Amino acid sequence: MNIFSNLLSQPTLPKPEKRQRRGIEIKSPREVEIMRQSAKIVATVLKEISELVQPGMTTADLDAHAEKRIREMGATPSFKGYHGFPASICSSINNEVVHGIPSHKKVIRTGDVLKVDTGAYYQGFHGDSCITIAVGDVTPEAAKLIRVAEEALFKGIEQVKAGVHLTEIAGAIEDHVKANGFCVVEEFTGHGVGRNLHEEPAVFNYRTRDIPNVKLRSGMTLAIEPILNAGSRFTRILSDRWTAVTVDNALSAQFEHTVLVTDSGYEILTDRSEV
Repeated sequence: MNIFSNLLSQPTLPKPEKRQRRGIEIKSPREVEIMRQSAKIVATVLKEISELVQPGMTTADLDAHAEKRIREMGATPSFKGYHGFPASICSSINNEVVHGIPSHKKVIRTGDVLKVDTGAYYQGFHGDSCITIAVGDVTPEAAKLIRVAEEALFKGIEQVKAGVHLTEIAGAIEDHVKANGFCVVEEFTGHGVGRNLHEEPAVFNYRTRDIPNVKLRSGMTLAIEPILNAGSRFTRILSDRWTAVTVDNALSAQFEHTVLVTDSGYEILTDRSEV
């Protein structure tokens, strides 16, 4: 889940979380094992949703499925109640960039570019991941946008290793996005994830000097999540105070994985191919 970067330092959290911890946490082997389980729950739910989506369904249908399955697997939806968010998934369609609120009135149609983001809180730790789904036949531009967004995520993940700096992740994402004619949304970033849904460090998807250039250490867990727009990079927030949309009505796509930093590289904790 993306959220404005200034919320990283705020103490308002879901009910299971008692307080926002400061600094970058290094997870112990025991904590990593729990995160593998929370991440597996998220991966399972997203894989199921990707297979479940059909034109004519509503985003509320997907939200109901996600909450039911998360709870059946012994976890709590990370998003529901987070800073007042009312649902278990973010469901953002076409020009909606992030934080779309599921609704019985929002019908999914053939040709839609559907982003589904969700998280699970299990035994004290969160998993967080997002996919973009091409609903039926989409335009060639939409298909390319979705493909490049997923490629950009993996370009960033491939840089992950103890000793690497965050700018190397950001640069790999930015370069791939720009080379394919799209732009990176700069208002939203990835983040650390663990005991809290949003932890330090902020994981930018473009080169910037606005944050410390953190060196990765084994045991860090990061939510890497590039968001790409087909037009302008700029967004605006709708009157619901959550849904961000492109200012020019262009399409947007996003992918996200929770990733563990290791000495030799990385482990994708929310890998859907493993469920």
